[in-house]
Amino acid sequence: MDIGALSIALGQSKLAQSVGIKMLSIAKGQAEQQGQQLADMIGKSLDPNLGQNLDLRA
Repeated sequence: MDIGALSIALGQSKLAQSVGIKMLSIAKGQAEQQGQQLADMIGKSLDPNLGQNLDLRA
């Protein structure tokens, strides 16, 4: 393999790695945002009086 082809292959490899890292970064940011939205939604849906009383029958 000559130097030119090796250089091109190395450049393409670095580009592919950079794109992959950027895509993972974007996916991580979206997952964090969705997790925060889910936590907020769960927090809003809970009844603050839930679990305060216990009804028992014997």
